[in-house]
Amino acid sequence: MSNINISGRLIGPEHPPFIIPEVGINHEGNISKAIECVDAAVDSGAEVIKFQCHITEKEMIPTDMTPGEISSEKLWDIIKRCELTEDEEYQLQSYCKEKNIIFLSTPFSREAADRLLKMGVPGFKIGSGECNNFPLIDYVASMGKPMIVSTGMNNLESIIRTVKIIKKYNTPFALMHCTSMYPTPYRDVRLGAIGELYEAFTGVPIGLSDHSINIWTSIASVALGACIIEKHFTISRAWPGPDVPISIEPQELHQLIEGANSVWEARGGAKNVLPGEEPVIGFAYATVVSILPITKGDRFTLENTWVKRPGNGALLADRLEDIIGLRAARDILPDQHISPSDIQGFE
Repeated sequence: MSNINISGRLIGPEHPPFIIPEVGINHEGNISKAIECVDAAVDSGAEVIKFQCHITEKEMIPTDMTPGEISSEKLWDIIKRCELTEDEEYQLQSYCKEKNIIFLSTPFSREAADRLLKMGVPGFKIGSGECNNFPLIDYVASMGKPMIVSTGMNNLESIIRTVKIIKKYNTPFALMHCTSMYPTPYRDVRLGAIGELYEAFTGVPIGLSDHSINIWTSIASVALGACIIEKHFTISRAWPGPDVPISIEPQELHQLIEGANSVWEARGGAKNVLPGEEPVIGFAYATVVSILPITKGDRFTLENTWVKRPGNGALLADRLEDIIGLRAARDILPDQHISPSDIQGFE
């Protein structure tokens, strides 16, 4: 399995999950709110935070289209209002460096990619809408920086074409399973697609960009191999903004980080007895004992012999059937461990 390296952080199944709180445009174009989100992410234990780089005129033509059920406001107006200027993005990136948190951003145009490259970002996050934007994929991949590519609204055939373009430049990349429904009903999250992506793209780190409510499916994805989790993030769901209702708040981000790391640590292993379990065996196992007085020469029966704790006797419970019908070699009082020397002809 290949890892990708973003700002010195190795990302892959053998490393703790890379949790990306996605502020996106939840700052509504207000740099102070964006910085507030950085502080909250840091306080929640995040090692990375992600924004979106919008240069409206370069990514779309004027349109009256609305983003469907997400908002009744015109898409152009939303994006234009939520833009950060180049100076503000530099300010935001500088603040992230000061707070020792990795700054990532998603470009939606060549010009946005150029800006981020000039800023020296350690990698690019590609949104689902750009997964099959092959000209932009080619342009960003040619820059050689690690790419994390979301795959919502795309099938394997489309993703294969995207991967082929990226591989042309030997650019490191990861893929993110995603469902582009806001919010995503649990039945449509389809965590099984994580394994499907691993099978289709051998050696590629796979993650989950999760638009469901709460953090449960994100944590569950780690057990299925997700090594990156992206979740929309806000200070408060009382804030305005089209993505805010599906965003998690700081305490949920903290729980997500803690839960995902716990599940990652618990993955793998085999079904065997661990050294740490040995002390418990002594009191938890049952061993063969007498439950009535047994006279020398008496046969052991289920009436005078049974199994009880503690487990420090000579014969564990699974040997009971082996001695039933055999004769006692000595007198035995009740509640005594039965040992091989107590049984005539026992092997």
